[in-house]
Amino acid sequence: MIIDIHGHYTTEPPSLFAFRDKQLAGLVDATRKPTTTDLGITDEMLVKSVERQLAFQKDRGSDITIFSPRASGMGHHVGPEWVSREWTTLNNNLIHRICSLLPDNFIGVGQLPQSPGVPPENCIPELERMVNELGFVGVNLNPDPSGGYWKDPPMTDRYWYPIYEKLVELDIPAMIHVTGSCNPNFHATGAHYINADTTVFMQLIQGNLFKDFPTLKFVIPHGGGAVPYHWGRYRGLSMMMKKPPLVEYLMKNVYFDTCVYHQPGIDLLAKVVPIDNILFASEMIGAVQGIDPETGHYFDDTRRYVDAAANLSETDRYKIFEGNARKVYPRLDAILKKRGL
Repeated sequence: MIIDIHGHYTTEPPSLFAFRDKQLAGLVDATRKPTTTDLGITDEMLVKSVERQLAFQKDRGSDITIFSPRASGMGHHVGPEWVSREWTTLNNNLIHRICSLLPDNFIGVGQLPQSPGVPPENCIPELERMVNELGFVGVNLNPDPSGGYWKDPPMTDRYWYPIYEKLVELDIPAMIHVTGSCNPNFHATGAHYINADTTVFMQLIQGNLFKDFPTLKFVIPHGGGAVPYHWGRYRGLSMMMKKPPLVEYLMKNVYFDTCVYHQPGIDLLAKVVPIDNILFASEMIGAVQGIDPETGHYFDDTRRYVDAAANLSETDRYKIFEGNARKVYPRLDAILKKRGL
């Protein structure tokens, strides 16, 4: 089985965006605020909206995608807390409906109603709802709700502990994932995403988070940002800070995905990061769309890179494609076992 642990709902029906436009217009003029959260989206419309994802799954040979709302659309920096809460509920409900309609293709992960400067514990009711009521197997956690200005404390700060306590209690991992950038210095997908991945990994080196939360699991997407390329730098910095060896210190809790869109990048990832810490993902349909003229294949057809990586054994590929995901996402594993998979 091939499990893609990183897919976003980026083909939403237009009525979702129409609601968002009215919601934000209502911040300026209350008479323009939407009068209902009923989007008028039928089940047939939802299934049709993911036809491209279904086609890519078939063409590329993946079996199931862990599916979450559009990352750049989370918009945690936009409006007050109630806006984020309302918007989050709508998006998580759409993911739940898609996963219910197409359970053999999608399993849900949700976003949180985060807002800059708002205590993370305010997100706990939605976190509990998405797991206990919607059946989601994980969550996307934004380390920078300010949208590129990094106004909240580092993720090792006790400020975040209420969320971590609930993640451990629910036995779900968090994918570290920012939303859009409102800082003009940082292109959202080309800079802000990669910056966040790299920044959080360095925060984890500086802190000692997993002493307090030994079973907490983070997935750092996009191949870990700059981390694999600078693995020696981070090993060395960890040593200079008198930390234990990096693999021993962090890699029982931190995992990277394969959203790296060229063969040398995947080869490097698989060479320097322990195989037990790599999970297959494509971010389908996500940041980099289109066909690479050098290969004739889609940039985000990441299975091709894993298949072609010369330094991987069949056991390694099993771990990357399936085994590690079942370990990191125990609720996913339970669902698959219930299905006899």
